[in-house]
Amino acid sequence: MGRVPQEFDVLVVGSGLAGLAAASHLSAAGRDVVVVEATDGVGGRVRTDVVDGFLLDRGFQVLLTAYPEARRVLDYDALDLRWFAPASYVQIGTERARIGDPFREPLKLLQTLKAPIGTLADKLRVANLRFDVRRVPIDQLWTRPETTTEARLRGLKFSSSMIETFFRPFFAGIQLDASLQTSSRMFDFVFRMLADGGNAVPARGMGQLTTQLAGKLPEGTIRLNSPVEELADGGVRLVGGESIRARATVVATDGPHANTLLKQLAPVGSNRVTCLYFAASQAPYSEPLITLNGNGNRGAVGAGPVNNVCVHTNVSPLYAPPGNHLISGSVIGDHGFGSERELVAAVKSQFRSWFGDAVNSWEHLRTYDIAHAQPSQRPPALEPAQRPVLLDGGVYVCGDHRDSASIHGALLSGRRVADAILTAK
Repeated sequence: MGRVPQEFDVLVVGSGLAGLAAASHLSAAGRDVVVVEATDGVGGRVRTDVVDGFLLDRGFQVLLTAYPEARRVLDYDALDLRWFAPASYVQIGTERARIGDPFREPLKLLQTLKAPIGTLADKLRVANLRFDVRRVPIDQLWTRPETTTEARLRGLKFSSSMIETFFRPFFAGIQLDASLQTSSRMFDFVFRMLADGGNAVPARGMGQLTTQLAGKLPEGTIRLNSPVEELADGGVRLVGGESIRARATVVATDGPHANTLLKQLAPVGSNRVTCLYFAASQAPYSEPLITLNGNGNRGAVGAGPVNNVCVHTNVSPLYAPPGNHLISGSVIGDHGFGSERELVAAVKSQFRSWFGDAVNSWEHLRTYDIAHAQPSQRPPALEPAQRPVLLDGGVYVCGDHRDSASIHGALLSGRRVADAILTAK
């Protein structure tokens, strides 16, 4: 005789941000919850690996601390957040310019105004944009007329120079879309978050976000190495044949995996990123901020595949063993190289033009090629901004593909699923 299927109030498939948020809300409300995770650890795309004593996030990620849902469900003090400076370097040729937020760095206003990035009128337009996205409740940003990020910027009369040297690499690093075709609603929301709060990482890596959420669940709630083969009537069948039954089933995987399990779900597009990590004995600069590629990908001196660089140990020294530094470079979209070796060589060549021959001694630690780093959210993807979490057939679904492609969106979709289950008749 086969094993009798286990039965629970709620079964959650996937232990990323959305699944853990849903499970923690439901468990706190007294529901008997089980989470099945296909891999050997929680976190999904928000996970940190330890490699030779270095903490490697699975792709460069930052917490925008103003995210309303993150503030609601995460304990920032326990995460021991470490902060980025409210500024960026922009690499133009072999020179680096610093551009900051004059509202947070008033003493460096003159330096920002003198930076060879855009015009003085552009910098005044940034202030006007900041006022515009902060003058209304956040919910209203999601109902504004939807266009692309690039069309929004050009409609605000930003110069091509400002868009190409600053906005394109800056928002490509956030939206993982160098074409700037992501929804203008997402752009306005992110700009509001940048104006309202800071940028930070937990001292011991972004994986601490999901580790903290998992820690809210009763022991034994999460079952690792339990991939789902298919949804079954009233539950799932795991690879290997075991069945788990529940009164409610939640698919909380990323968009492409949700498509595989839920045939009725509309296809979810993907934004790709490749993140390369390097170890160095010395940091190329000392401030806790990101360097943006203001040169584009081809032609100009200093150009290359990397869109943005982070010296993680400038933000949190715990990302590397004592006496070492951790540096990452992010390549947005398909990098076009035939092998990892060719990609690493191109990246180090670009870094040498920025940081000098010290790059020759940098040790390549690992490359993360993440085909689905974020769901693509080009118009009309956010019309409406929140997609239904209950599908035909009584199956629930959550993830950043149901809300905004962000930590906030993933967490919020998890809460929306939990609320829907708790209020269901």
